[in-house]
Amino acid sequence: MPLYEHVFLARQDASTQQVDELTAQMTGIVEQGGGKVTKTESWGVRSLTYRMNKNRKAHFVLMNIDAPSAVVTEIERQERINEDVIRYLTVRVEEHEEGPSAMMRKADRDRERDDRGGGFRGDREGGFRGDREGGFRGDRGPRRPRDEEAATEE
Repeated sequence: MPLYEHVFLARQDASTQQVDELTAQMTGIVEQGGGKVTKTESWGVRSLTYRMNKNRKAHFVLMNIDAPSAVVTEIERQERINEDVIRYLTVRVEEHEEGPSAMMRKADRDRERDDRGGGFRGDREGGFRGDREGGFRGDRGPRRPRDEEAATEE
């Protein structure tokens, strides 16, 4: 059977329980159609790059699906009907990724960095502009007061 990665975005004001029920409903559709969901990841509420249907944030959910194409068509039809789903995307893949997805690895990496205390920019090398010891832009000489500049232009 073909393999798919399916991501859907649910409205921000939907509760986590409603999103879990929606995920369970989609999983039920896959299983009724003779397929199976091999992995489900909830990426939580994340900011959207731009507003979609008056929403600035959304619940993101990833499902790895092993099912016939008719099942994917039915899932997408159900999501078009459901008013809690903002967007969805299904991609056919050659094989499913083992372990956590890239989004979950990024979240783990960010959490580890915050635990170490490296979240502030000044802690990294190259920090703020105060570390540019004078010669970075070249010595331009002393500044002239504005009154002298106006007098020299006339």
